[in-house]
Amino acid sequence: MAKYLTRQRKMLLSYLSRHHDESLSPRQIADALEPEGISVSAIYRNLAALEAEGKVRRVAIGTSHEAFYQYADADECRNSLHLSCTKCGRTFHMALPDAALLETSLAQNEGFAIDKANTVLYGTCENCQK
Repeated sequence: MAKYLTRQRKMLLSYLSRHHDESLSPRQIADALEPEGISVSAIYRNLAALEAEGKVRRVAIGTSHEAFYQYADADECRNSLHLSCTKCGRTFHMALPDAALLETSLAQNEGFAIDKANTVLYGTCENCQK
C-alpha cells in the first residue's frame, strides 16, 4: 500500500527517476536535495518506505558496505534484466534479445523462471574495463 505522497517524497521520487541509471547513496541524494530543504533523516526514512513499496531497490557496489539505492518503478525496469557495474555503480538494461535468450535458456534447461524486476547481474561495464 502506497503511503501519503509528501512534498519530500515527491521530490525524492522525482530526483531518483531522473537518475534511474545510477545507484546513489543516501548521502549523495541528500547532498543533491539539500537546497530543497530535505534532511538526511527524511531521505533515509523515505528510502526505507520506498524500498518496502518496491519503488526503489537497494544495491551493492563492489565491496562497499554502504547502501546504494536505485529507482525501480519505471515500466522499463519492471520488464528488464539489469546489469550493474561494480566499479562506477551505473545500471544498464540488458538488450532484449540477450535477456530473452537467457530467460529461455534458464527456463528450458533449469526449469527456472527469472523475476526480471528483481534480477541484477553484477560485473564491469565497458567504460570501466578501459
